[in-house]
Amino acid sequence: MITVDEALAHILERARPVGARLVPLEESLGLVLAADITSDVDSPPHDKSIVDGYAVIADDLRSGPAQLAILEEVVAGALPRAAVTSGSATRIMTGAPIPAGADAVVMIEQTALVDRHGSGLGAVAINDPDVRAGRNIVRRASVMRSGDVVLRRGVVVRPAEIGLLAEVGRAQVDVVPRPTVAVLPTGNELVDYCCLPAAGQIRNSNGPMLAAAARNAGAEPMLLPIARDDETDLRQKIATGLDADVLLLSGGVSAGVLDLVPRVLADLGAREVFHKVRLKPGKPLWFGTVEREDRMTLIFGLPGNPVSSFVCFELFVRPALARLRGEEAATGRRAQARLECDHQQRGDRQTFFPAKFRLNEAGEPRVQPVDWQGSADLRGLVEANALVAFAPGDRLYAAGETVEVVLLSGW
Repeated sequence: MITVDEALAHILERARPVGARLVPLEESLGLVLAADITSDVDSPPHDKSIVDGYAVIADDLRSGPAQLAILEEVVAGALPRAAVTSGSATRIMTGAPIPAGADAVVMIEQTALVDRHGSGLGAVAINDPDVRAGRNIVRRASVMRSGDVVLRRGVVVRPAEIGLLAEVGRAQVDVVPRPTVAVLPTGNELVDYCCLPAAGQIRNSNGPMLAAAARNAGAEPMLLPIARDDETDLRQKIATGLDADVLLLSGGVSAGVLDLVPRVLADLGAREVFHKVRLKPGKPLWFGTVEREDRMTLIFGLPGNPVSSFVCFELFVRPALARLRGEEAATGRRAQARLECDHQQRGDRQTFFPAKFRLNEAGEPRVQPVDWQGSADLRGLVEANALVAFAPGDRLYAAGETVEVVLLSGW
């Protein structure tokens, strides 16, 4: 058996980003940029006011309050027609261009209109003790200049990135598309989750769980019908799953009489990379690949017990999907935390134990193993938001010791 780290290294070596493609801006949310993005405009496109007020010459107010003739009013989207000269001011709205000659803006709250018997726009009395050049003005291109790289390849597109992409005129965006993941639960004992199990049967919980995990990891899942422990049925459904970027099989990879998956995969041209990992839960994990023309399908034969299947997904499948999505960091979400209670570890395999991770009042990470009854205990797993990594061997971990944790979604 190989170690967890060795298994992950084998997987990531073979996980290559899906080929990039152009998609409409509104479809790029959650995807990874496949190329740098440059701006085609200056932002702001002109010197602009950040308040409603009056554009003035700061020197006119150096000696204190003054009355200035109002030349015109400029709103956002309009252009000034007159230059501000000594003794004058332009009424200006937030976002409007600064007129020539002005070098400061006084907030409207520091001003009062003065009646000049209806001639022109009248005058404004300014009583602001702190008028200086540059006040309340954002200079042209202070945010970005035309030609600047504003987003780098490898960035995940969030709503803020959508806004920036729109600002620089990207109606289409070069991204790495979501990898496709086929999920194939196997086993004669399985029935659909909407059915009442008969004696000797259990509901298919792994299929929906793994499809949800794949979607949560940024992939596009396809849940296939349950495959029976029959070579013909397995071959047909596995062949369908091999059209995806990743195939997740649940069950059929241990050493039982009906654990037929590795044999069927070999018949379909799959190359085994490793089988079994020094891991608890998750020892039976099988990993291999199928190469067809210019694409490779990654195949994970996950254990049938649900928590084993889930742990293998978090440790191995999620990082592989991150790499396929074009993300630079693909080693999982790891952290260090102090144990909040003693924990007795037993066994010759590295154990990933479901746990609750939190930050205490001082912001320090803490973790506590949950009441978990083993690899079939999904009820215990739902109490967890992390997995604690315990080294192989029999040992008592004392409260306060620092341990490594894998953070789960929504911790």
